[in-house]
Amino acid sequence: MGSRADGRNGCRAERRNGGTAERGSCPPSSSGASAPSAVPPFRRSACFLLLALTLIACGTNSAAERVTLPPGASFSAVTDTLAAHGVVGNRFWFKLLARVRGADRSVRAGVYQFAPGLSPWKVLDILEAGDEVATRFTVPEGLAIPEVSALAQEKLGIPADSLAAAAGDSAAATATLGFPVRSFEGFLRPETYSLRHGTTARELVRVMAEGFKTAWMPEWDARLDLLGWTKAQLVTFASIVEGEARADDERETIAGVYHNRLRIGMALQADPTVQYAIFLATGKRRPRLFTKDYQFRSPYNTYLHPGLPPGPVNSPSRRSIEASLYPAKVPYLYFVAGPDGRHVFSRSYDEHLRSIARVRRGR
Repeated sequence: MGSRADGRNGCRAERRNGGTAERGSCPPSSSGASAPSAVPPFRRSACFLLLALTLIACGTNSAAERVTLPPGASFSAVTDTLAAHGVVGNRFWFKLLARVRGADRSVRAGVYQFAPGLSPWKVLDILEAGDEVATRFTVPEGLAIPEVSALAQEKLGIPADSLAAAAGDSAAATATLGFPVRSFEGFLRPETYSLRHGTTARELVRVMAEGFKTAWMPEWDARLDLLGWTKAQLVTFASIVEGEARADDERETIAGVYHNRLRIGMALQADPTVQYAIFLATGKRRPRLFTKDYQFRSPYNTYLHPGLPPGPVNSPSRRSIEASLYPAKVPYLYFVAGPDGRHVFSRSYDEHLRSIARVRRGR
């Protein structure tokens, strides 16, 4: 007699060969004729229908297509958009396939990228998973909040005033960072971020501030204790180093000069603090200061006020933070920038004046 198919479990007949069970196909009958398939006819029909829908609805795009699906769009509108980009071949069959699969109610809004010739099934996989295209957003070192805000508006479409407001929220900054600060100034980590479509101003600020926390090294805490500084003071100091340094290998020396000034009670007299004060007041960055600028009235002006300014003047790089924690032991108290961006360092004010004269003659 031929093999019997288990009607409850489909075709599960087994053939023993040396104790090994072979599953997934029915064994031949004793007469040599193959046993009839145990898959019910209606299931075979459904499989054929599904395959047909998949083939018919295949896309025609020959290159990768980036498609934006807005929030609240109906599945019909989604299908029309995909078809317009060539991602979907036949609207009717694609919608029917999605209905059969139950995927027409679970599509997420966002920006998606579809490779050429994807099957409708794979397209639905991407939509259901919310596998959006990530937007890369790069923030260079040394930017202040207004500059980060302008960059976010240009690259991400986030209104600059919205990001500036979110970054200026003192309560949120203090809660996020875990120590009292005036704003997120200085703590928006310079980095390249991978962001989803529709990231809000507050979300971006939170991501960047969390980046600062993640990058913080535990050993820095012990060093702060030796220096007698808080994290906020360190980042403030490092932002000045960041604003001054043009040559990477000078960071430790510049930090050493400012440590020397603080140690003897000398005013920091740091140009980046004056530039920041003017920038906050006017909205314009002044790359070169004039004599009158050093009298600009602001608590950030370290020519007029001794010690550190009230807060950071930009978001410093890791290199500037490390240089501030571990400065070079140098005898210098002064420096002036040369035409090549490197600095000439001096021990005394008279030596500094001579260095300034030499730099000016060389320009």
